[in-house]
Amino acid sequence: MSATTTLSPKFQISIPKEVRQRFHWRAGQKFVVIPKGEGVLLLPEPEAKDLIGLTRGADTSDYRDRNDRY
Repeated sequence: MSATTTLSPKFQISIPKEVRQRFHWRAGQKFVVIPKGEGVLLLPEPEAKDLIGLTRGADTSDYRDRNDRY
């Protein structure tokens, strides 16, 4: 898939319809913009329910808190 768009005078970009449909993006959805080399990475902002269980099984034995700092 190759699609192009133009940056408006208000610094807005319209996402082409074929891209919106492919990723099921909707109006009002929030995104995270991450600088990456000469461009940016555009990712949908995850909802809280999508993050549940994300760290299940993580090793917390080497955890440091504010009191461990120099």
